[in-house]
Amino acid sequence: MGRIITFAQQKGGSGKTTMAAHLAVALLRAGNSVAILDVDPQGSLGEWFERREASMGEGETGLVFRTASGWGARREARSLARDHDFVVVDTPPKSDSESRPAIEAADLVCVPVQPTPVDLWATRPTLEQVQKEGTRSLIIVNRAVGRASLTGEMVKAIRDLGHPAAAVAIGSRVAFAASMGEGRTVMETAPGSKAAAEIEAFAAEVLRHATS
Repeated sequence: MGRIITFAQQKGGSGKTTMAAHLAVALLRAGNSVAILDVDPQGSLGEWFERREASMGEGETGLVFRTASGWGARREARSLARDHDFVVVDTPPKSDSESRPAIEAADLVCVPVQPTPVDLWATRPTLEQVQKEGTRSLIIVNRAVGRASLTGEMVKAIRDLGHPAAAVAIGSRVAFAASMGEGRTVMETAPGSKAAAEIEAFAAEVLRHATS
């Protein structure tokens, strides 16, 4: 069985879909077989995948894409895990019932958090849900502004929550949105950039946490 990595965060605008897409491609580029599963009714991950297919050609993306909803997400994720090294799942915000099956099926739940007090407060219910399901979690500081004093304070507060947190913080960079609009990732549109290095370091951390 492959590993299931679920992105969950009840607070909207955390960057779940962008991070899920980037992690999937990073894992793929590391030589793994990867499937992506979109559980969010908004379908943003699906939109990204369709753009990827349009630019690269059907069957040339390197990824397998599926959708599911509700309790079907757990079944679909586990089915995909039988044939792939990793399954990356994107869940909707503000929905316990839609996210719970994907969290329950996960080997690791990645929880993106923007470094602001409001985002930190809104993250607690997600972490409580993950803990209730008995699943391992990894907090990722996302959209961090490197020189902002608030960022440093919030990064420390996030890492003091008592849950594992990634050592790398993902910066607030236009390159991420630009690459997503092309159905790509920063590793492909801006190789060698700071953004690409951050994702590669994050993917390495996920590998350690998911396979340990």
